[in-house]
Amino acid sequence: MRKGSDSAGHGSQPQGGSRDSSLKIAIVDESPIRAAILEDGLREAGFTQVERIAETHNLLVRIYAMDPDVILIDLESPSRDMLEQMFQMSRAVKRPVAMFVDQSDTASIQAAVDAGVSAYIVGGLKKERITSILDLCISRFNAFHRLQTELDQAKHALDERKVIDRAKGVLMKAKNFSEEEAYALMRKTAMNENKKIVDIAQSVLTAAELFK
Repeated sequence: MRKGSDSAGHGSQPQGGSRDSSLKIAIVDESPIRAAILEDGLREAGFTQVERIAETHNLLVRIYAMDPDVILIDLESPSRDMLEQMFQMSRAVKRPVAMFVDQSDTASIQAAVDAGVSAYIVGGLKKERITSILDLCISRFNAFHRLQTELDQAKHALDERKVIDRAKGVLMKAKNFSEEEAYALMRKTAMNENKKIVDIAQSVLTAAELFK
């Protein structure tokens, strides 16, 4: 897949509601008849880069080779093993995934959500619905991606704060500094060495471990 492209990339719907017809869309479906419904709906909506993957063996390898922007999976009446394979693929590729099934149960729906499937559609596969489902799929994926990014950033900031606080504690004990003096020393050192305060704090902790 494209490095550094964990969101829908140019698959995000532009402002103003105009749809991006340059999306590369993969259809995973062993049935040519059912796949044709998806293909017809997409092509009528102006999407030209639509490719079907008819063989689910080594699916992840095929998906990586194609590098689609969006993945539409039509499983008809999937077995539990088939669903799990699709869910594993969804976790790995980090692309908007819409999954169409004829019938499902609560456990499968929950597993789809846990796997990051952006749209899980039970029954009612009609080509007239394809583009609205595609828009929903991309929108949900981008919203989830933004939320995940924010959570990751918050966790990273918290981890850095913990390192800095621990380093302040080491300096306060070793140098008989106040908390403000310990932080000021690390900040000054970081500025002098053109480094982040967290890097200086980590060096303090590493040094403290060596002298234990």
